[in-house]
Amino acid sequence: MPTSAYVQSALFLILLAAALFASAGTITIVGFWLYLAIQVAGIAASFILLPPDLVRERMRPGGQKPPLGLRLSVIVIFVGFIVAGLDRGRFHWSDDVPPWLQGLSLVLVAASYAFVFWAMAVNRFFSSIVRIQADRGQHVVATGPYAYVRHPGYLGAVVMALCSGPALGSWLAAAIFVATGLPFLFYRAITEDGVLHAELPGYNEYASRVRWRLLPGIW
Repeated sequence: MPTSAYVQSALFLILLAAALFASAGTITIVGFWLYLAIQVAGIAASFILLPPDLVRERMRPGGQKPPLGLRLSVIVIFVGFIVAGLDRGRFHWSDDVPPWLQGLSLVLVAASYAFVFWAMAVNRFFSSIVRIQADRGQHVVATGPYAYVRHPGYLGAVVMALCSGPALGSWLAAAIFVATGLPFLFYRAITEDGVLHAELPGYNEYASRVRWRLLPGIW
């Protein structure tokens, strides 16, 4: 595994901790530590259990830097983290999330990570961008969660977007994550589905068997 992958992941976690705790002005918010622990566990599991070529593809899709749109989406996510810190630690604009809901949201964030990890474990073409990976021999994957929905990764990400704000104890951060995250994720799911229909051999037949993009019986 390239050293740069470990460096990028460590930098992400450091910036996440700084965004939460520096904006809050305190390190005593337990929910922030639990959320950070989920992130650490997810990244560690990726390095330990996923194929190195998949990790490389996610870090540098097609051997290139992630596109501007993806990098901007990360910046928007960090705005949500900073707002959560300011809300919980300093200004208390909307930090009245009930403890039971915060706890449930943390569980759902962890569960969504596990679900996405399951999708990555069975699909070595789980790139961070929309592209047909002819250079990696991409083919249709129809096992694991892909037997039920065509885009389980986006389903997990939608759950994370819905639950991250309450998990951090901030309704305002929740509004930011939902308002910015959900349109991006649904746009990506629709765009990727169209590209796969048009360019990946066997995908049309697979889509005729697995009808639902994200939610069985709904969409």
